[in-house]
Amino acid sequence: MRFLLRPGWLALTVVVFTFAVCCYTLLSPWQFRRDAEQVAQNSALTASFTAKPQPAAQLLPQNAVPDQQTEWHLVSITGTYLPSAEVVARLRTVQGEGAYEVLTPLRATDGTVYLVDRGYVRLDDKSGVLPYAAAPGGQVTVVARVRSDENDPKHRDAFADASTNGKLQSYTVDSQVVARSSGLSIRPGYFQLDQNQPGVLGALPLPQLDSGPYFSYALQWLAFGTMALLGWLYFTIRELRPGGALTTERPERSRRKSVAEMLAEDEDEYTPTG
Repeated sequence: MRFLLRPGWLALTVVVFTFAVCCYTLLSPWQFRRDAEQVAQNSALTASFTAKPQPAAQLLPQNAVPDQQTEWHLVSITGTYLPSAEVVARLRTVQGEGAYEVLTPLRATDGTVYLVDRGYVRLDDKSGVLPYAAAPGGQVTVVARVRSDENDPKHRDAFADASTNGKLQSYTVDSQVVARSSGLSIRPGYFQLDQNQPGVLGALPLPQLDSGPYFSYALQWLAFGTMALLGWLYFTIRELRPGGALTTERPERSRRKSVAEMLAEDEDEYTPTG
């Protein structure tokens, strides 16, 4: 049993158990959560294909924050676009190509301000935003999909400089970033326009209804953690048995004889006895 206290074996034990704990408590649950999110998204999208749009104030009352239960649902909003507060989201990718997304606040008839994602426009040769159609004036009724605000870990605000030709740009689609740049009180979340809606540019494609690999990845992490523990147990039992690689007494290496010692032995062997 003393081999269990050897530094090498202790280090191996720490590595194996740390890896197994990470598999069971971090990696596998993370993949299970992603699978649950994917299932919720697919369910919401599937339901939205046949459900009639609800008034936004009814689905999300009193500035309720969009969540898995409401995201992707269709809502209708009647109001007026506020193009003076428009912000363009940069560094976007649509169908594998670079693009910008145009974010325009819309003031509803009840006074609530919604951030509407009017869709995307492609880049020009200088990686700048191409000209795009302005939001229609007057009162409009739009149908849009509820989306949760994106999160910027760096908490960067919208900016405008020579590189943007004075146009406000942001790094995320976030209602509160636009609220700070415009001074408007914008409700949480944003609203992505569907095709053929007033003010839509390039309608953003919907996610694919694919379950994804997350569930199988979660099972793999559980299997990896179990295999590591079983491997450690197997080698532990093997070493506890007689003849284990770590428990076998190894013969001492004989000291190499010097040339003088070998010559002396030869002389002793051939010295005649009187």
